[in-house]
Amino acid sequence: MSHRRGTLRQTWTSVRALVILTVVLGFVFPLAITGIGQLLLPARANGSLVEVDGEVIGSRLIGQSFTDADGVALPEWFQSRPSAAGDGYDAGASSGSNYGPENDDLIAAIEDRQAAIESSDGTPVTDIPADAVTASGSGLDPHISPAYALTQAERVADARGLDVADVTSLVESKIQGRDMGYLGEPRVNVLELNLALSELD
Repeated sequence: MSHRRGTLRQTWTSVRALVILTVVLGFVFPLAITGIGQLLLPARANGSLVEVDGEVIGSRLIGQSFTDADGVALPEWFQSRPSAAGDGYDAGASSGSNYGPENDDLIAAIEDRQAAIESSDGTPVTDIPADAVTASGSGLDPHISPAYALTQAERVADARGLDVADVTSLVESKIQGRDMGYLGEPRVNVLELNLALSELD
């Protein structure tokens, strides 16, 4: 009898612990963290969304394509790096291509991208930055290297009838340095750059 009581007591204790932990960790903790995020860093907590005239046009944290309906790059905009996430910059299918450096499909894709950039921007293949022709590990990288942004400046200026020096200066003003002075590489957020570009017209 005492053994049965001991078993029931342990079972009841386990059930109470399960219920309490479910409430605390499943409801109270997430709500508290959400509240703190909304109070202290609302923009970041909501995904660092970018609005223009009250309409959300993207996020500073997720890249996007600047192409027409057929996927052709629009010459008047700075282009993001290639994306292997779904059909391109699909946040629900974040991934890289997972191709090895000697994969025939990857090599062919890189060569196609190099040819397109050489044709549109007039950049020799040897001067095309690696991020211009390869996807990031997530497929959602919102940044490109300063080198890739600068190689696009002349094409964008021509397409918009702007002075190349003005567009180049804009790119240079949007270069973000290394985090804390030593983490990562200098980079340019493409969405922010294109928003600033639209204000030059």
